[in-house]
Amino acid sequence: MNTIFHRLSLLLALLSPTAVQAAPELSIGGLYDYIDGGRSTLLKRVRNGGDTTAFVKVSAAELVYDEQGKAREVDLEALPIEQRGLVVSPARLIVPARGLQSVRFLYRGSRSQERYFRVRFIPVLPEVDDGFSLDQAQAEAYRDSLKAGVNLLAGYGSILFVRPADEQYATRTSVHADTLRVENGGNSTVVLDHFRVCRTVDGQCGPATKHHVLPGRQRTFEGRAGGIFQFELQEGRQRQQKTVQG
Repeated sequence: MNTIFHRLSLLLALLSPTAVQAAPELSIGGLYDYIDGGRSTLLKRVRNGGDTTAFVKVSAAELVYDEQGKAREVDLEALPIEQRGLVVSPARLIVPARGLQSVRFLYRGSRSQERYFRVRFIPVLPEVDDGFSLDQAQAEAYRDSLKAGVNLLAGYGSILFVRPADEQYATRTSVHADTLRVENGGNSTVVLDHFRVCRTVDGQCGPATKHHVLPGRQRTFEGRAGGIFQFELQEGRQRQQKTVQG
């Protein structure tokens, strides 16, 4: 009987939330960031809501779009530093439990046209001589503390839009056969935020979404007969509420 109670107690302990291995819980805020034409830097905060310090590697790649709108990535770390249009500093972050750190984006490339970058924030198990300034004992102690929860380490990625020096906007909207078409005739990306398709102005609406329309491109959205398209049109720092009849 004592053996049965012992096994039951052990099982309950393993299932208890207090028995779950602590792990970092990263938050990078918005998944889209923008550097306006008159600026060259941007500060982004990385928060750790977990109970364990987070060791985070930050990397960046440029997104280059072809004529069909398909993007390929160019790894900036593979380029000499003088050829990197975007510099991310620091490239290694130590974010304390329940704390935050900041990373700075510095753009120093051409501003004749808009450019795009994917920035990744990846929690890692630190090693000696990997930029985190830990000795062997410290690295092993950290790894041991996460052995049961190493698969809980989750990374995040964000997209950075670097607008041209001379931002120009010429957004056109039109509706045909209950389909909304948004054309970007300018030289910088426009954002359709809080985009919803509604039955009527005050009627039932679908979930709010966010869309980007790159310069020289267009996007279409299916609606319904007599329906309404509602969204906030963002052209740089300009904001305009739009309601378009389907």
